Amino acid sequence: MDLGYRLIIAVCRIAFRWLGLRFRVTGLHHVPRRGGALLAINHTAHVDFIFAGFGVLKANGRLVRFMAKKSIWQHPVAGAVMRMCRHIPVDRQAGAEGYRLAVESLLDDQLVGIYPEATMSRSFEVKELKTGAVRMAQDTGRPIIPTIVWGSQRIWTKDHPRNTTRSRIPVHIAFGEPIHVRPGDDIAATTVELRRAMARLLDEVIAGYPAMSGDDLAFLPRRWGGTAPTPAEAYDRDLADMTRTTDEWTR
Repeated sequence: MDLGYRLIIAVCRIAFRWLGLRFRVTGLHHVPRRGGALLAINHTAHVDFIFAGFGVLKANGRLVRFMAKKSIWQHPVAGAVMRMCRHIPVDRQAGAEGYRLAVESLLDDQLVGIYPEATMSRSFEVKELKTGAVRMAQDTGRPIIPTIVWGSQRIWTKDHPRNTTRSRIPVHIAFGEPIHVRPGDDIAATTVELRRAMARLLDEVIAGYPAMSGDDLAFLPRRWGGTAPTPAEAYDRDLADMTRTTDEWTR
């Protein structure tokens, strides 16, 4: 079952060894061994999904169906991989179909990975969250597992070149206590609760991560002594990106 997906994972394991990546996975007991669940993952790097999925596989051998922007499916190679792994395409302009597919996967007892921040965090803090994860959990009765991936931003993130050297970068993956959304729960308030849970877990992971110095401080939040953009500065850059993209489409 899912032989193509597992073959890709085997190739990734070889790449991990070549790069000398050092993994630490915590909170494995929070990931259910059976039944549907939604992994709400922080987003600091282009490769977060690889490591979040690896952490789950390490926990109990299960595979994760990730929600990702639909444009990836248009790439001849990446698109074939996404279809092979049965990931879930999301059209940011019309997200109803992606939402429906994710709900179906959860009800089919799959693990679904979602990035509730919607876009990558340049500050490496947890941004404001969209409500989709909480709505899915409420519609399906499946739990949300707060999930943090840390260290992947040192490999490939916005505004920085890729690091594909044998750098032996530590990558820490943490799974938090499940959040159950009841039918009558307030969606907005529960989304705030989810963000707080993710932020607390992020702080725990950073506190236990090897100290960064020199050029690596660019990958550490400002309040932790790093030189990454503040959330306000990151917002301004994100806004500039969105404005530039809109201008390109309207020319």
